[in-house]
Amino acid sequence: MNSTGTGGGAGRGRAATPPRESGAEHPRQLLAGFLVSVGLAGAVIGSLGAPLITAVAEAYDVSLAASQWTLTIALLAGAVATPVFGRLGAGPRRRTVVLGMLAAMVVGSVLTVLPLPFGFLLAGRAMQGSGLGLVVLMMAVARDHLDEQRAARTIALLSVASTAGIGIGYPLSGLLTDLAGVRAAYGLGLVITAAALIAAFFALPQAPPRPSTRLDLRGAILLAIALPALLLVIGDTNLWRHHVAAAIAILAAAILLLIGWTFLEAHTEQPLVDVRLLRHPAVAAANLVMLTGGVGMYLLFSLITRYVQTPADAGYGFGLNTFEAGLVLVPFSILGFVAGRLVPGWRDRLGARWLLAASTAVVLAAFVLFAVTRSHPVEPILAIGILGFGVGAFSAAMPAVILAVTPKAETASAMSVNAVVRSVGFSTGSALGGLILAAHTTGVFPRESGYAAAAWIGVAATAVTLVIIAILPLKRR
Repeated sequence: MNSTGTGGGAGRGRAATPPRESGAEHPRQLLAGFLVSVGLAGAVIGSLGAPLITAVAEAYDVSLAASQWTLTIALLAGAVATPVFGRLGAGPRRRTVVLGMLAAMVVGSVLTVLPLPFGFLLAGRAMQGSGLGLVVLMMAVARDHLDEQRAARTIALLSVASTAGIGIGYPLSGLLTDLAGVRAAYGLGLVITAAALIAAFFALPQAPPRPSTRLDLRGAILLAIALPALLLVIGDTNLWRHHVAAAIAILAAAILLLIGWTFLEAHTEQPLVDVRLLRHPAVAAANLVMLTGGVGMYLLFSLITRYVQTPADAGYGFGLNTFEAGLVLVPFSILGFVAGRLVPGWRDRLGARWLLAASTAVVLAAFVLFAVTRSHPVEPILAIGILGFGVGAFSAAMPAVILAVTPKAETASAMSVNAVVRSVGFSTGSALGGLILAAHTTGVFPRESGYAAAAWIGVAATAVTLVIIAILPLKRR
């Protein structure tokens, strides 16, 4: 039987037979649950920064701008670590790489819990952020050790792990901070990472025999410079508001560095990322859709979370505290997880193009709902729940498009590129929301009209994504 779907053209010959030995040592259902749990653990750890920014500023006596780095540094570390560890995990040392990543996350979690200076907290958050690359490695494990159908379901759930992780991490960290302080909230991260490390030691199988891969140090260093510069300049709202020329110059330099990195990778025998895969029309189309779709998705996410926390004396908003705002995100995560469970069954009936189009249309509906009605807390909660379902379906459908034309050995590398593209899209969406609201701010808080304007701009951006889905060759193999 030839392997298709997630296996692509690389699954013929010996690889077409499901690996019985790995199934005997690691029952497939338990392995699938373990992989999703590790992906969720990385997502929860990554989400710990956002709800704790104010509490960190007070506990460490630093400014809010400095405290914001507890989130930023984790996201930047994850963006750089994902392709690096994706390449290291493509060879026979994948188990060692995963255990090493989890061990680093445990050490980082210890640094966030101990009463050390602020610099150690940032170092710990960077080490935790490197775990965001675990998701793509878990996808590679699923594709190597599970049968095609179970692998497709597991990869779809791993794709929505970040969605579900937000709904777990935000309210829990907010509640722990309110009850016992910020270090108790970071203690949650220590417990989760330690549990994941112990489980991985016993449950994670060895990678199939493959040639060893050499890390492309030149490519890794260049990416470590270019990618953080790009994400930082995109997400720095104040820079775009007050120093537009500098922002444009940094953006241009970051893009030029990434172009140089792409050229280097194309001419390297063992590249950090096999950019030749990006030449395939389906892969290129999927990443473009991920970029434009990510802008709209995170734009609405940031608008709703900010709106519900605005004090009512601003003339709108509901003045929710950190824990209450975290509870608002629970429908986002639950419906995103539900969508991730449903997508594999829909994929064969609808096809990649219609599935991505339908999920993008759901995001569009959430935008319209938030744009037209926000007077009662139920309405933003309903909008963010609809958004979660759309984001979950979109995220779960994306790997099927890319992996259908990707060799098994390149699973982690190909999906790490998609994860980086998603980070750029999310950062752009967050910055776009901040810029629009800043343009509608005369006092402390933006005028409510700013939220309406941002929502309708998001409607337009999401409609553009629908057009791109309609015209690009997403089904070609």
